[in-house]
Amino acid sequence: MKKLMSIGLVAVLVFAVVMAGCISGGGETSTTSGATETCSVEIYTGGTSGVYYPLGSAYANILNQYSKDEAGIKIEARAVTSGASVANAQAIGEGRAQAAIMQNDVAYYAYNGVILDAFKGKPVSKLRGVAALYPETIQFVVKADSGIKTLEDLKGKKVAVGAAGSGTAVAAQQILEAAGVWNDVDKVYLKFSEAAQQLKLGQIDAAVIVSGAPTPAIDQIAVQTPVRVLPIGEDILKKLKDKGYIFYVTQTLPKDTYKGMTEDTQTLAVKAVLVVSADVPDDVVYAMTKLLFLHVDELRQVHAKAQYISFDTALDGMSIPLHPGAIKYYEEKGKTVPSELKP
Repeated sequence: MKKLMSIGLVAVLVFAVVMAGCISGGGETSTTSGATETCSVEIYTGGTSGVYYPLGSAYANILNQYSKDEAGIKIEARAVTSGASVANAQAIGEGRAQAAIMQNDVAYYAYNGVILDAFKGKPVSKLRGVAALYPETIQFVVKADSGIKTLEDLKGKKVAVGAAGSGTAVAAQQILEAAGVWNDVDKVYLKFSEAAQQLKLGQIDAAVIVSGAPTPAIDQIAVQTPVRVLPIGEDILKKLKDKGYIFYVTQTLPKDTYKGMTEDTQTLAVKAVLVVSADVPDDVVYAMTKLLFLHVDELRQVHAKAQYISFDTALDGMSIPLHPGAIKYYEEKGKTVPSELKP
């Protein structure tokens, strides 16, 4: 019995080592930049009802299907459901994940060990970027018949600024501080679904949502309660950039995004980004980057947000250093990688 238990324990340990990283030609776990024959990659995503999981699952399938023939490396990938951005950064820091999808602002906070309580004084130094994927729109939503037209009009109003401790709450504070009204807003901390319902019932005046647009929670209430999104101009973006918040990008929402909108509206967005651990070998990340862009059309068949994934915009909003394997791919394809994105 003891012998059987020992054999079983050894088998479990061997499996754990294989799943934890990459296997070189000699059968040892490899975390170097040398040639790698097989690599197991756990890709942390989000909940099954969001965007991260279906995209992450499709990407894992691409790696499984094409990596050996098209990149010369057998990548055994698996998408994992998770609590999304914060949990994903923690999973990479703890070595449970080799890759993940997350918001670029959360990636910035995690890498630098700032802002969010989960990372203050606990930087995730292993975090490396691969590619910016698609915008997650920052939406200050009000009823269409509301007299609130600008961020400044939120003074004295009750605003749902996101769940306490969330990336949304941090973004809301940063933007409203840049607009000079943060201290004059009656702040309520609610999740997206709760905020949408309270907006519909008139219990709040505005809701801050950070998500791909159209966001289902807002789309659903707009059918009966038309809404508008407040504009966020270039002046606000400049103030944010001047404070070092490099992860914000501009986005224009078409007027048909929600029922109640009558004109295209300029706002801001953070970006969903594909990240990896610094421990993943260079040749594996090179292959992951290559296959992402070679097979982006397959991702676009899975979710509409994948229409934004493009080689041309792959570094827009990237907030952490790139992995050397990704840098190699971009430079081989003629893209200039800014010095601040090189580790």
